[in-house]
Amino acid sequence: MIFAPEEISAIILSISIALKSTIMAIMPAIIFGYLLARKKFFGKIILDAMLNYSLVLPPVVIGLILLLIFGNHGPIGKYLSKWGMPLVFTANGAAFASAFMVFPLMLRIIKQAFEAINKDWEFIAASLGAKPLDVFFSITLPNAYRGLIAALLVGFAASLGEFGAVITFAANIEGKTQTLALAIYSAMQSPNGESSAIRLSLVAIAISVAALVASELLQKLGHEVQDA
Repeated sequence: MIFAPEEISAIILSISIALKSTIMAIMPAIIFGYLLARKKFFGKIILDAMLNYSLVLPPVVIGLILLLIFGNHGPIGKYLSKWGMPLVFTANGAAFASAFMVFPLMLRIIKQAFEAINKDWEFIAASLGAKPLDVFFSITLPNAYRGLIAALLVGFAASLGEFGAVITFAANIEGKTQTLALAIYSAMQSPNGESSAIRLSLVAIAISVAALVASELLQKLGHEVQDA
């Protein structure tokens, strides 16, 4: 299978953007996942529902919201542009939009990982004088590592296929913001572009399936260890 230079560019760019987006989303997912799994506070149900926005809102709507806020004339975007860090129509912007889309998926996995941890372990550590941060970093986080890795893999796979939010916020610029999904779309709009679309689709499927299989195996291993 021979790939054209622009196809190779789209593949490399997609992997780069997917990696960046998962890195952007992992820390907020850990913070909110822990709060939702371990803390009780007023409005928790509402916050949980709001953080799952990408499961109910069309990606284009999220892309439009990001464009209005982080665009070059938006309330935040105008300052980013002024400081030489524009997001709109850039690869970083594509990763940023993708991170917003994959965050809820990663959040759900991490939340479940925290909920599966035996609270007695944390209680024992706290009773022995460990501070909350010490308990989190020495007990909670290490025991949730399989969930964290699974969230990263699922987020990476989902980011590879993100289309609506990315094209709305970062556009479809070849060699700059054109990911696999956008390259496939462009190929399908071009005469005799079916072969290119098929090649890119096979690459996207192979990478995504590999990430999802790894995630499933990791979670299965975690359940077997807990049952042992």
